[in-house]
Amino acid sequence: MSNEPEGEFDPFELDPSEVYTLEDFLAEDEILDEFGRKIEENLKVAIDGEASNPPRRRRLSGIRRVIPRNRQGAHDDLVANYFSANPIYTDEMFRRRFRMRRPLFLRIVEKLGEWSSYFTQRADVTGKDGHSPLQKCTAAIRMLAYGSSADQLDEVLKIGTSTALECLGNFAKGVIECFGPEYLRPPRSDELENILQQNESRGFPGMIGSIDCMHWAWKNCPKGWAGMFTRGDKGVPTMILEAVASRDLRIWHAFFGTAGSQNDINVLNKSTLFIDVLRGEAPKVHYTVNGNQYETPYYLADRIYPEWAVFVKTIHLPQLEKDKLFALRQESTRKDVECAFGVLQSRFDIVR
Repeated sequence: MSNEPEGEFDPFELDPSEVYTLEDFLAEDEILDEFGRKIEENLKVAIDGEASNPPRRRRLSGIRRVIPRNRQGAHDDLVANYFSANPIYTDEMFRRRFRMRRPLFLRIVEKLGEWSSYFTQRADVTGKDGHSPLQKCTAAIRMLAYGSSADQLDEVLKIGTSTALECLGNFAKGVIECFGPEYLRPPRSDELENILQQNESRGFPGMIGSIDCMHWAWKNCPKGWAGMFTRGDKGVPTMILEAVASRDLRIWHAFFGTAGSQNDINVLNKSTLFIDVLRGEAPKVHYTVNGNQYETPYYLADRIYPEWAVFVKTIHLPQLEKDKLFALRQESTRKDVECAFGVLQSRFDIVR
């Protein structure tokens, strides 16, 4: 006789076929398949819609406040301050505040107006004139020159934060596209010949420039990237710039922005400086040293660079008189790139 109370539930006495049948399993599987198909269709519709329609900026909930900015008045004040026949502020003050001379700034404004209608005087949907090209370029230059935020420009130039950031992005893109082919390039044959003649008169035939690197302090580096861009000897996040400069302080090569805590050797291994040499497209140079003919140009470098034929370095602790003379000449001539960095350092916050 069983000791269990009458009517108590015993799961081991149930028939599994009565609890969950094959028909139930097939019905549930069909429901899941149908649900999966609907999800795929919805995703496809969403993806196709995003591809055909550009993403729109989300507007914050609530009433949108319209700030009445006197754009024309700000333009008139800007012209009276700097661009009129008798401006209020002097040429020296313009150069200090804009980091360039007035003719160069006006040339940039003119070129950008030819490049894109964004840098021309346009009217908005209400028929009112928008910001002038002078206001837009001034906003971009002030942010680049001073590292100021976009919100600081609103009181003087009457440009909102989002518009100022848009001006900065278009300004950078326009300058690269308009002036990049002329200035961000290796020297042409006639320019290279002039560089070779100048350096030969200085005692270095076949030398086409001085190479070095410098660290650029990244003030607004994201916190998540700070460790990757910080070296122990610098103490702050930096981005390293590799440059080749000539005697006139023109930077013919610039390689900037590699990720990680870099030094001169790491950057050189990633640089594009010798791409043309590897492709066999580098210009041929013919010069004579001690009665020997050479065809490979070279750069003056400091001691950290590897022992390559394209680098001529100083002599560490020279003993002979001729070695001392060579070290003196090499180190003084290599100051070309140091002077170029000094010009940049006088305008921006740079960590050496």
